[in-house]
Parts: sequence; structure tokens; C-alpha cells
Amino acid sequence: MTAPTPQFRLDGKTVLVTGGSSGIGRDIARTFAAAGAKVALVARRADVLEAAARECGGLAISADITIDDEARRAVETCVAKLGGLSTLVNAAGVIGNGTTEGTPASEWQRMFAVNIDGTVLMTKHAIPHLRAASTAGIGASVVNFSSVAGNRPFPTLTAYCVSKAAVEMLTRCQALELAPSQVRVNCMAPGVVVTNLHTVTNAVADYPAFLERGKATHPLGFVGDVKDTSALALFLCSDAARWLTGAIVPIDGGRAQMSVR
Repeated sequence: MTAPTPQFRLDGKTVLVTGGSSGIGRDIARTFAAAGAKVALVARRADVLEAAARECGGLAISADITIDDEARRAVETCVAKLGGLSTLVNAAGVIGNGTTEGTPASEWQRMFAVNIDGTVLMTKHAIPHLRAASTAGIGASVVNFSSVAGNRPFPTLTAYCVSKAAVEMLTRCQALELAPSQVRVNCMAPGVVVTNLHTVTNAVADYPAFLERGKATHPLGFVGDVKDTSALALFLCSDAARWLTGAIVPIDGGRAQMSVR
């Protein structure tokens, strides 16, 4: 008789979540803590981060993940205070408008610094600890964050699209690099999820109207909630997904299937 599918629990796992002070990252931290994990949250704003950490009983680590030494310190602090690291969720991200001609060099650099460089640096410093967790029999994994914009073009989001496409290729490469160590690497590609991502950067002028349009641009007829992305992240980091690596998993209400017409 086939054994039942493992429950989506994270007991015994230690999780580090970037972008943990708000939006998708904050809810993932809450969800993972409720599933039994020890959780550390990383973000730049210490005041907001502390409040997010209190919600889930997690460890707040204020750091700029785009700086190599800061990323290393974030990982080492997690390991020292929580006793290890088995799971990394690279949820930090930024968005902005602009075409190739209209995007200043500084905006390209900002987009890539957070969306791709931060993901690379955090994973680089986490790898030895993820390998150690795997060797100890604790399922180890990484979840990166792309977007529906990582696999289809939006002409006024050029830098964002390109940075998220880079995250998807990074995920595939990392999955092959780390497979011999039994460390899984997967990527989530959300559609529009209700957070403050668009509003804090003024990427959308009229956010309520933008969300209303989302009913038409997402075939299921509604935009996402952070609970939707947290549920998928929980599955990907649980032992229920032990045979899944290198996947780019869309969670977008069907948005990526829409034609330009």
C-alpha cells in the first residue's frame, strides 16, 4: 500500500526569508512559523522588520542583501542564533516602469541589485549550511521569486522583465549545481498579488483601477492574495515536494496564458 503524501509541515526546518518585512515575504514567514519552522526574516528597515518578526515569533535580521558582506552576515546570524539553515526563500524584490531608452542606468542597477544580485548573494552564502542540513537528513531547499513578467514581455517594464528572466535561469542552474547535494531549488512566478510592491515605488498611478483591470487580465477573474503565494511556497519547501527541483511554477490566475489580443 502506498504511503500517504506527507503533510505540508516544516517541523525541524530553519527558514530564512528575505523581503520579510512586508507583502509576500512577511506572510510566508507567518505561514512557515505556523507550520513548525524556526524563521528568520531579513529586510533593510529595522522598525518594520521587528514588527513582522513579532507576528511570527521569528528572528529579525536587518541587512542590505545587495551587499556581499551584509548577505553573509544575515546568513551567519541566522545560523548562529537558530542553530542552522535548511530553507532559503528569496522573496525580496522591486519593480519599476521604463523602456530601454527611458530607463536610467541607476534604475537598471537598482532592479538587478535587488531582484538578481541579492538572490545570488544570499544563496551563495546559504549553500554550505543547506548542504549541511541535507547531510543531516533535513530536507533542504531554496525558493526564488520570478514573476509572470519573467517569461513574457511587457514593453514598459523592460528592466523588471529582464531581471526576473535572469532569476528563472539562475534557478535552473542552481538546481543542477545543488542536486548532487540533495538541495532543491525552485522558483515561483506570481501574477498580480495584492501587496504594497506597486504603490511604494509608484509603479502604478491608480492602484485600485489596476486591481480592477486585473479581473480581466487574469483568466480566473481575480488577482492573488499573499495567502495564495504562501501556500505554494509551503508546498515547495516541504518534504511533499522532495522530487521537485528546477521548476518555474506559475501562480498567476492564468495570466501567463493570455494572448496580447
